[in-house]
Amino acid sequence: MSAPARTFTVRNVQLVRALFAAVAAAMITFSPDHSAAIGLSVFSGFAIATALVLALAAWLVLPAGERWPYATLAAVGLLAGMAGGIPAWRTNDAFFAVVVAWGLASGAIELIAGLRARRAGEQTARDSITVGAFGLLLGVALLAIPAGLAQPYAIKDAGEFLLTGIILGVGMFGGYAAIVAVFLGIAGLTPQRASRVAAPENERSASEIAPGGER
Repeated sequence: MSAPARTFTVRNVQLVRALFAAVAAAMITFSPDHSAAIGLSVFSGFAIATALVLALAAWLVLPAGERWPYATLAAVGLLAGMAGGIPAWRTNDAFFAVVVAWGLASGAIELIAGLRARRAGEQTARDSITVGAFGLLLGVALLAIPAGLAQPYAIKDAGEFLLTGIILGVGMFGGYAAIVAVFLGIAGLTPQRASRVAAPENERSASEIAPGGER
């Protein structure tokens, strides 16, 4: 008798992660305030919620020897989310420090896990590689933004405005969350190919046939 199919799979994890990223992107997009306090509060909720899902999935989805990517990502996300959740630390410098560290660390972990999974022939390897690359790009992009940037500009018939580094940084995180939400949502809804399942049966059938066509 074949083992029962798992009710919670990698595809389910991707969809839940996409949901949390979409919520974070929507909160940033529709908020008129792109301050460090708002940015870190949204990031904190996103990081902690994602970390809890990854920690749970590490035990429910992956075999014992393959849990390290989810477990490590969960630890990094939980630490970054807790740091961002401290009200006294919600400054411009803290936003860049926390989100840059999280982006580079989580991106590197997921990228390495994806590359190792690709060598093993796993179908979700490309998804991990792509999301890991997005995280690294977020970290690098935030590093390139001066935290103390303050650039005034004017729009005709609209008035004068001030573009700051924290506005760019929080907006960059919102853009990252939106891209990840769309990508993981598509990945989670894409059905797995049946070729990997059917391949062992085809190989077994071929091995039972003699070179001359006789069984």
